[in-house]
This record gives sequence, structure tokens and C-alpha cells, in this order.
Amino acid sequence: MSDNIKFYSEVERYEIINVNDGERFNSLGNNDIIIDDDGNLKILLLNSSKSKFSLFGKSEFIEVPWNYVKKIGAKTIIIDAEEKNLKKTH
Repeated sequence: MSDNIKFYSEVERYEIINVNDGERFNSLGNNDIIIDDDGNLKILLLNSSKSKFSLFGKSEFIEVPWNYVKKIGAKTIIIDAEEKNLKKTH
């Protein structure tokens, strides 16, 4: 296999960081990815709930279009997006 291949079981532990403002979004395993019918990665769906008790509260998500994902490194997923370009959903 190619050295450029990464398995989801490995990547799900990577921390997500927005280099635009330094915000951290926990690991990919606590977030999600939206894939279209053709198998293309479209949106990184980040759980923005800061509470550990989100089961009892409203979950809020931030939709990051995949073109803002700049690099998948050795232990991190780097995004570069201004807040005004991100869509918040419930």
C-alpha cells in the first residue's frame, strides 16, 4: 500500500485545529464527515458543544466545507476557515 493512505481507525484519533483562530475541536472520532453519493468528502461536521453533558442539552454543530481542510498530518487535521464562512446547525 501507498505511504499516503490513512485508515479511518487511525485518523479518528487526530485532533482538529483551526489555524485561523487556534480553536481546537477534539478528535475526529467525536465529530463526523459528510460524504456525497460519489464518495467525495464534502463537509467536516464539528460538534461545537463545550459541555460534557451534551446528552441533556442541545447539540450544536459547525459545518466546515471540505475545501477548508488544509492538511491531515501525523496527529492533527488542520483547517483554515474564518468563522463567517462556517455554518452553524442544531
